[in-house]
Amino acid sequence: QVQLVESGGGLVQAGGSLRLSCAASGRTFSKNAMGWFRQAPGKEREFVAAISWTGSTLYTDSVKGRFTISRDNAKNTVYLQMNSLKPEDTAVYYCAANGAPRSSIRIGMSFYDYWGQGTQVTVSS
Repeated sequence: QVQLVESGGGLVQAGGSLRLSCAASGRTFSKNAMGWFRQAPGKEREFVAAISWTGSTLYTDSVKGRFTISRDNAKNTVYLQMNSLKPEDTAVYYCAANGAPRSSIRIGMSFYDYWGQGTQVTVSS
C-alpha cells in the first residue's frame, strides 16, 4: 500500500521558516514527479511546487524566491523548505506523487495519483 506522510508543519511567526517533509512508502518514487499543494480555509487546493525525476523544479509565483522543493531519492522523501513565511501562506500542505515514471512536472491536481493526509502550517502576523 502506497503512503505519503507529511511532517514538519506548525505555528510560526511571519518571516520565519519551516521545512516540510514527505516520506513515501509502499513503492519508490525516484523516477516520478512529486509536488506540494496547499489549501487555505474556504479556498480551493492550489499548486505550490513540483520537482521532476531529473530534479527540475516549478513554483507558483507567490512562493518563488521563498520556497525550495528538493528530494532525497535514497530516502524516498521530498522536502519543501519555506522561508520568509507570510500569513497568507497559512494552509494545509499536501504532498503528491505522480504514478508514471519519467513524466514531466505539471501543476494540475489530476496529474498526481497519490496524496498525503496533509500537514497544517499556520503563520501568525
